[in-house]
Amino acid sequence: MTEPIHIGLIDDHAIIHEGIAGWCAQADPPIVITGSYLSPASFYEGHHDVDVVVLDLQFDGRAPDLDALHRLSEDGYRVIVFSQHTGSSLVLECLDLGAVTYLSKAEGREHLIAAIHAARTDQPYLGPTMAKAMNSDEAVNRPMLSPREREVLISWFQTESQALVAKRLFITPGTVKTHLGRIRAKYAAAGRDAPTKAALVARAIQDGLITADDL
Repeated sequence: MTEPIHIGLIDDHAIIHEGIAGWCAQADPPIVITGSYLSPASFYEGHHDVDVVVLDLQFDGRAPDLDALHRLSEDGYRVIVFSQHTGSSLVLECLDLGAVTYLSKAEGREHLIAAIHAARTDQPYLGPTMAKAMNSDEAVNRPMLSPREREVLISWFQTESQALVAKRLFITPGTVKTHLGRIRAKYAAAGRDAPTKAALVARAIQDGLITADDL
């Protein structure tokens, strides 16, 4: 895609805003910061239409604000968490709450720009912090997926849309949607909801269905 990606940036440090603005100015495809905000509240007071939200978790020295992430995700925003926190349990919780990608601020320009481009196309992006969290998780209650469900799931991770999965596997888009719905239902029944593509990637890696290299 060559059209600009419009993002909203929510972070309470001016140096982060300046740094990301410089990175975005050099991105290809171009990335435009539609609005820079010092808190989630200020985003909701004056936000514009954006393709992706880049969100810090901690404001004014308080504990990570997961309520903000949950609200943004529930409102349909594609949220990339960009935080100094790297704890695996926090990373996995953010994915469960709807984040499409979790990045450590130490991962810097290369990973953030790639994650923004991926978020716009619904492709999962796996940075080092997110990969470590997934691989270290010892999840239980793993649902049993059929061979066909696994095939559909992995193909979906490797393509940009359900239509491309259907073309690759010689099935209808409706069949793809049915398989993915059944997979989500199985994870929900096991108490491990996967509301986003990123969360399903996390589940699949935790359960040994796919590796980071497969992505």
